Amino acid sequence: MSVYVVTGVSKGIGFEFLRQLSEDKDNLVIGLVRNKTATETKVAEELGGDRSNVHILHGDLTNYASLKEAAAETAKIVGDRGVDYLVANAGLVPEFDAFGPVSALSDNIDQVDRLTAETFQTNVTGQLHLFNLFVPLIKKGKVKKVIAISSGVGDVDFINQTEMDVAPIYAASKAALNLIVAKFNAEYGKKEGILFLSISPGLVDVGRYENSTPEQVNVFGGLVGKLVAYAPHFKGPITPEESVKAVRAVWEEASVEEGWGGAFVSHLGSKQWV
Repeated sequence: MSVYVVTGVSKGIGFEFLRQLSEDKDNLVIGLVRNKTATETKVAEELGGDRSNVHILHGDLTNYASLKEAAAETAKIVGDRGVDYLVANAGLVPEFDAFGPVSALSDNIDQVDRLTAETFQTNVTGQLHLFNLFVPLIKKGKVKKVIAISSGVGDVDFINQTEMDVAPIYAASKAALNLIVAKFNAEYGKKEGILFLSISPGLVDVGRYENSTPEQVNVFGGLVGKLVAYAPHFKGPITPEESVKAVRAVWEEASVEEGWGGAFVSHLGSKQWV
């Protein structure tokens, strides 16, 4: 039996993590979300009433007090077993800069400042607090793995190779998250045997572009073209189920002993992002 804590399980790959991990009745899965009631309803409706091994707690990456309370509630649930896996899946993907290059940020300065602050609070500062609050529980666990769901757009070599000029704020926040993961590895990796690892889930179809404007669809088509040039085998986004299975395979293989600590890899376990 393993104990998992997964953030952002209300939708997308977060909900898929919850679904897959809780299929094994011997696992205990704790999901952190902003809207506890709505997520509990979704779990009951979509996963059925036999997921007694699932617990949903309130936890907001922009609210330290809520994360502290979630850690305290988790400690009550797991007891001396601790937490085996902390999966930091929750994050903010701002639409504001998703379809434009960095030069587009020269307008609407107030909005840029506000959204940059919100994005970094969620994707960087909030994750830092999350890790610090849950490390004591990870130390008690048997597996001792902390997985940050990052993004290949935060890889400098990938950006330069593909000339991927969109989503600069989001990309910068994920690059910063990867650095935070490396810093935690520097402190806890070899000394405590805790694996801190950043994994990109790949380009996943979670319905984010269903209501895009024609102009945005055109931009997305250009991005796909760059991805095909980068990886000729690329056939389009993968499903949440495919992504989660691949990410889980990577974290099961990874270990501090084999030199994975603080690394940033794709769902393929490499620097191949799609």
